[in-house]
Amino acid sequence: MAELHLMTVAELSEVLHAGSVSSVELTRTFLERIERHARTLNAFISVDGEGALAQAAAADERLRAGDAGPLVGVPIAHKDIFCTRGQRTTCGSRMLANFTAPYDATVVERLRRAGVVTLGKTNMDEFAMGSSNETSFFGPVRNPWDATRVPGGSSGGSAAAVAARLAPAATGTDTGGSIRQPAALCGVTGIKPTYGRVSRYGMIAFASSLDQGGVLGISAEDAALLLMAMAGFDERDSTSVELPVPDYAATLEQPLKGLKIGLLREFFAGLDPAIEQLMRTALGVLHAQGAVVREVSLPHLPLSVPTYYVVAPAECSSNLARYDGVRYGYRCEDPRDLTDLYQRSRGEGFGPEVKRRIMIGTYVLSAGYYDAYYLKAQQVRALIASDFERAFHEVDVVIGPTTPTPAFALGAKTEDPVTMYLNDIYTIGANLAGLPAMSLPCGFLEELPVGLQIIGPHFAEARLLNIAHRYQCETDWHLRVPQGFG
Repeated sequence: MAELHLMTVAELSEVLHAGSVSSVELTRTFLERIERHARTLNAFISVDGEGALAQAAAADERLRAGDAGPLVGVPIAHKDIFCTRGQRTTCGSRMLANFTAPYDATVVERLRRAGVVTLGKTNMDEFAMGSSNETSFFGPVRNPWDATRVPGGSSGGSAAAVAARLAPAATGTDTGGSIRQPAALCGVTGIKPTYGRVSRYGMIAFASSLDQGGVLGISAEDAALLLMAMAGFDERDSTSVELPVPDYAATLEQPLKGLKIGLLREFFAGLDPAIEQLMRTALGVLHAQGAVVREVSLPHLPLSVPTYYVVAPAECSSNLARYDGVRYGYRCEDPRDLTDLYQRSRGEGFGPEVKRRIMIGTYVLSAGYYDAYYLKAQQVRALIASDFERAFHEVDVVIGPTTPTPAFALGAKTEDPVTMYLNDIYTIGANLAGLPAMSLPCGFLEELPVGLQIIGPHFAEARLLNIAHRYQCETDWHLRVPQGFG
């Protein structure tokens, strides 16, 4: 039997059900690894060892009783954006550094019901605003492949934890690429489902029309198992879509013969030739299984970055207005009056990137600028969605790189926000159109992982997972482990 920490969720499920290992033993293994590598990576904000072991003991009872689904007893981590009952939920911010959630987010509740064991809460960019996981109040996360480089953001703690095998899987959220981009930079598999497929109830809001919960894991099979447990209609979320959830695991082996893949022309313009070669090699693996590759164009896609950085800050400025030092969250010391309370609580509680986005959002929503910026951005957003819709009349999915470069050095882009924002150039379009998308490892450049991105039409998660699984059956990029973490 392989070492426990190197196993996928699917493999761990098998050994747990066979009785080869207990959930308590498995949980202890991961808790020890988290403690051992805590300072190296800073991937976790909080760890609940006592609670995790209690959950594991309960899972072992279910396993012995024969009352166990595929996820019972499997340890995972949650991005610290999901409210978790009785545990600190900080969103990577000083504003919520001491906030203990009184209830579970729907994602946490459903996974808890499925029997997973929660190891702890992973580090993240403050309020999910960032592409490098350097904006966290609790310090930057480091990439397991090279500790001098970023893991990507905002779900960088989740991606780093999975890559270093500190957890077999973790939840994440994706507003403009925050699952896929760190998945690519850390060499793991990440999926952002269709907007509305996974409930946002209890997921601390950044940009409500873009945020979507998802999962990061070692393999597409793992992502399928977790997404099945997380997804589905939730009456507590007004944006939740009332559609049945397919059995994602049941269609993973479906053959790819006749699959029509669209190669996104706009994604390859100016792309590093070495990354382009990795993309074309990956497409060759799919072509060998019967897929047909053709080029498609989304003419408005290059406008996705400026569109996103009007829409997202506008929604952020509205959502974060609730943090005023009055009801919950950080409160300044000895305020002189109500205005001073508001100003200093927000000024001291929020970090620079959050303040920047609040100010941009307030500006584009202000009288005299709403039509010129926010309304125009929503019109362009509609054009981008229409481009995707037309493309999906011709092809089943579109494929391209997840990021323009591998992981960059810590501090390399923190002084240049625009350059940092451009790192999301290939991921934002799927969020603006509400489409499902995923990233999977497809090779290495200068010993750093590179991600392949697959985008599909609405509610095509099963198809994306199927393509990713078939690719991973023929390659082993997703099984590579950073040196020192094997």
